[in-house]
Amino acid sequence: MRLCRRKGIRMKMVKPVLSLLLAFSLTACVTFSSDNLRSGISEQEVIAKLGQPAGRYPVADGQLLEYPQGPWGQTTHMVKLGPDGRLVSWEQVLTVEKFATVKVGVTSKADIQRMFGHPAETDWLPLRQLEVWSYRYKEGGVWDSLMHVHFDRAGVVREMQNGRDPMFDPGESSRSGRGGRGR
Repeated sequence: MRLCRRKGIRMKMVKPVLSLLLAFSLTACVTFSSDNLRSGISEQEVIAKLGQPAGRYPVADGQLLEYPQGPWGQTTHMVKLGPDGRLVSWEQVLTVEKFATVKVGVTSKADIQRMFGHPAETDWLPLRQLEVWSYRYKEGGVWDSLMHVHFDRAGVVREMQNGRDPMFDPGESSRSGRGGRGR
C-alpha cells in the first residue's frame, strides 16, 4: 500500500485492475480448443468437453450448438451435429468471410442468430425504425471491430456496417463525440 501511495496510484484503481487480470486468467479455462474434438463424437461428449452451449439452432440436417468465447466475445464457434447427434464439423463464425454471406433484403433475424449466435449488443434506431445487432470480432485477426446488422420491423436485414470497436479505443469516443473515430 505504501508503494502505491509513493507512485501516486490510487488504491481505487488497484481493485478494477486486479479484477480484469482475474477475468483474463479465468478465460484460459473456457477457451475453445479443437484439440478436444473429433468428428463422430456424441453430443454428450461435446458438452462434456466444451460445456453447455449458449444456443441451439435446428438446421435441415441436424443442429448447431453456439459457443461464444473470451471476455470480449470476439469469437463464436458453431458446432454442427448431424441428425444422429454426432459431431460433423465446427467453425469460428465471427469472420469477414462469414459476414459476407449475409444477403441484404433476404436474410432474417433467425438466420443471423443461426449463423452468428447471440449479438454482443442490441440497439434501436427510432428515426430509421431499425433494430441493430452488433457482433464483436477481430477483423483480419488484428483489428478490434464491430459488425452492425440492421433489421427492419419485419426482421429482415436492411444493411450491414462494420467499424472499429470503441470498447478497445475509449479515448477516441470523447474526441469525435460519436463513439469512435470520426468517419
